[in-house]
Amino acid sequence: MSKLWQKKGEGQYEELEKKIEIFTIGSDAIWDIHLAEADVQGSLAHAEMLESIGLLTKEEGQDLKTGLEEILKEVQEGNFKLNEGVEDIHSQVEFLLTQRKGEVGKKIHSGRSRNDQSLLDIKLFLKKEIQEISKLASALFHKLIVLSNEHKDVLLPGYTHLQIAMPSSFGLWFGAYAESLSDDMLALIAAYKIVNKNPLGSGAGYGSSFPLDREKTTMLVGMADLHYNVVYAQMTRGKTEKFTSVALAAIAATLSKFSMDVCLYMSQNFGFLTFPKALTTGSSIMPHKKNPDVFELIRAKCNRIQALPNELTLLLSNLPSGYQRDFQLTKECLFPAIFTLKDCLSIAKDMLEHIEISKDILSSPLYSNLFTVEAVNKLVLSGVPFREAYMQVSSQVEAGTFVADTNVEHTHLGSIGNLGNERVVKVFEGYVGEMGG
Repeated sequence: MSKLWQKKGEGQYEELEKKIEIFTIGSDAIWDIHLAEADVQGSLAHAEMLESIGLLTKEEGQDLKTGLEEILKEVQEGNFKLNEGVEDIHSQVEFLLTQRKGEVGKKIHSGRSRNDQSLLDIKLFLKKEIQEISKLASALFHKLIVLSNEHKDVLLPGYTHLQIAMPSSFGLWFGAYAESLSDDMLALIAAYKIVNKNPLGSGAGYGSSFPLDREKTTMLVGMADLHYNVVYAQMTRGKTEKFTSVALAAIAATLSKFSMDVCLYMSQNFGFLTFPKALTTGSSIMPHKKNPDVFELIRAKCNRIQALPNELTLLLSNLPSGYQRDFQLTKECLFPAIFTLKDCLSIAKDMLEHIEISKDILSSPLYSNLFTVEAVNKLVLSGVPFREAYMQVSSQVEAGTFVADTNVEHTHLGSIGNLGNERVVKVFEGYVGEMGG
């Protein structure tokens, strides 16, 4: 198996060595392919920096640039793969470079370690993925805002303890989840700002005797800043993934709760909304079924994502400073969660393009007691002390004489009659702008 760190004189433990190789490499080949573009981009920046400080001649720098750009094109066109027996993405790129460009390919690793190379790859990959998640969340956010404005006058019951409580509206319901996504963006911004710092040049965690220009590579890889202290730069391995996982979990929590509402509201006992039959799932024996399988799976997938920060916490707990091989496993925890969340955001938005809303829900006598607070408030506005007004309406409910006035007048900011969606949109767009969206 090809290894950048291969030593000579080994072989007396050949059988066990092979077993150890398989065990230590694990599923890296599966996840490293997603880092290919980032690895080449990082190598391009590193090569240009090496030339600028005199560790490469102009001709050598040009040879490496040409070779790396060829590899990058293969990656972008989907023609790149990790050859069997190659340990990781870093090895594959360096071996290809050496194979195609000769001895100069062996110079690309001057002044860097696989530690800072891996960390840079992960940060560049996560930066791109966070931006994509931001775009998908933005699309869902704006769809929720459109639905909120479109159905702002359609009332539905509000619940506490799963008991009918007070009048709500589809405007409030859709808008609530839009604003929830807006707050989730704060976690995404925090992750983005940590991801958007360059660790390259920290080497194995202790810097280099080469006169590396770390600010130049920071500019070349398109990051906002660098991790200055080389020991801390390596300490961000794991921390970077943890911050990202918290952001994913925040968005997942919003999607999971929304999906639960949809599943509840689709049931015949509620009947608040539905979807076209073709977008639901039937039963093998019950002809009438329209199951919300999409939202049940969003709920389940997002609940798993909410466990991710805890999984990474346990994986990273009690590790000392410096690189540990434990960090390798963060990829197989984090990467699938990223891809899953993107799928959930995308299909949730697609499904909402076809949601069907019930228009006259509160005309049912089932919801007459929903208006008791309205009755209490009207008494208070007429001069009756609140506690006395409460007791009057309570007595009517107990006696079965309460008659609901279904006219709802809520005018304060954020209420049924004054959603404040334009302010929520302004806040959300400001957050998106912080991530270059």
